[in-house]
Amino acid sequence: MTDEAYLFLLDDASAALGVAPSTVGDLACMDTPAVQAWLDAQGAPATSPRLRLLPPEERGAVPEGAERLPVPLSDEELSRVRHGLAPASLAQVEEELLAYRDRADDLDALIGRALAAGVPPHRVAELTGVDPAAVTAVSGER
Repeated sequence: MTDEAYLFLLDDASAALGVAPSTVGDLACMDTPAVQAWLDAQGAPATSPRLRLLPPEERGAVPEGAERLPVPLSDEELSRVRHGLAPASLAQVEEELLAYRDRADDLDALIGRALAAGVPPHRVAELTGVDPAAVTAVSGER
């Protein structure tokens, strides 16, 4: 498990903050008694458009005064949440980085494209499973 992410409720469902848990696939935490009790106490179903999730590094973005609940996510779940938050221009490159795990051709070119698109080196390493030092080496060549 990773550091805790945050489930929270927005006042305005149209705000572009966080990711709706229902859009990132099944999350084990959503079936826990703690989350179910919290949702019940808030009067919100798990499918509420106001329900959002942010990864640990973004928890400062949770609006002050918003109802929130820390939840544990697996590394794979956290990766899906981060991918759901990525701008469309980065999401395509992230898909390619994830696909790299199934193939090994043109790794340096793929990493170079990802870095040029703005994917942070630590995220490239996370998505590809490549040693962070190797990613840094490619970024130094650019």
